[in-house]
Amino acid sequence: MGLKIEEVVVHRLVMPLKTAMTTSYGTLHARDLLLVEVITDEGLHGWGESVAMHTPWYTEETTETVAAILRHHLIPLLWQRSWDHPREFLAASAWIRGNAMAKFALEGALWDAWAQAEGVSLAQALGGSKPRVAVGVSLGIEPLPQLLARMEAYAQAGYQRIKIKIQPGWDVTPVAAIRQAFPGVPLMVDANGSYRPDDWPQLLALDAYDLLMIEQPFPAAAWTLHARLQAELRTPVCLDESVATAADAQLAVELGACRVLNLKPGRLGGLQTAVDVATWARRQGVEVWCGGMYETGIGRAMNIALCSLDAFTLPADLAASQHYWHADIIQPEVVVEHGTVAVPCTPGLGFTVDVQRVQAWQQDQEHFRPPARIISLHP
Repeated sequence: MGLKIEEVVVHRLVMPLKTAMTTSYGTLHARDLLLVEVITDEGLHGWGESVAMHTPWYTEETTETVAAILRHHLIPLLWQRSWDHPREFLAASAWIRGNAMAKFALEGALWDAWAQAEGVSLAQALGGSKPRVAVGVSLGIEPLPQLLARMEAYAQAGYQRIKIKIQPGWDVTPVAAIRQAFPGVPLMVDANGSYRPDDWPQLLALDAYDLLMIEQPFPAAAWTLHARLQAELRTPVCLDESVATAADAQLAVELGACRVLNLKPGRLGGLQTAVDVATWARRQGVEVWCGGMYETGIGRAMNIALCSLDAFTLPADLAASQHYWHADIIQPEVVVEHGTVAVPCTPGLGFTVDVQRVQAWQQDQEHFRPPARIISLHP
């Protein structure tokens, strides 16, 4: 069934996080984000989410650049044709270099609308089959007593993996303390590319603590450093920021730069690319999981659907809604039970977007109809 898009609404929200998250990039207190709502001629509403942040510290994209690319380049593509399948958007937008998070925001909304039109869940539309997916949780840099207390709470809640953020000067000490307090907890660390060659001894020292993986120790383009480190470590290296395209994933595997890939659809430019890369990676014997970007329930729903594919083999960063938000913008909220999250089986995302909550955090919105132009702006 083809989709004909009658209107697109871009919502800009600022949502305070329940707990500030500190990484090597800095401290995040709130999410400045964009939601994309596509409305079809049959009255279906498909929702997508940009995972770009207000500053370019994770990738070069920001909320502002995403809004501009959507407004001037991506949304105008929708009026040029009807869409038989959302995977067609990947080829149609290929001429736009980069801007992966902008592409994902609109592509995700098309997937949601298309799945609703077909009467299938997003997980089914992507080829997923798992009824539940294993989940982990990510904790930021914080004082050690507080970190250990939070570790205790999440371990008791049944999360199947716990990740902590590290940076030079905050690595071996917290990991050693955690291992002493929680010797059996599946544990990984994430450096967000903050280490340099001079920090080599600290990274090698982490090998003694039975970690699931060390995620992105060096900057994104440091391919040879990652390959050298992986050759010296028993612990698997995981690449995140380094893998922005399918070609990046292939290079990482060919160089032996990692044994695990963190595949985020927002960083890869869409769900279709994430599915394709994950399927290829598993054929190469590489473990795959899906990280989080402090998404609202809309982005989290997409990650849940993606993780229902067999290619995603490790627990995802799919913590419950209450981990991030006082109140999420979906109903029902995401709930973790026995370390897993249920994969919705109803059409589309499988969650209802709470429009009143969207409006409560909304800063402004832009409406687009063919021909592509702004028809209203509401503060």
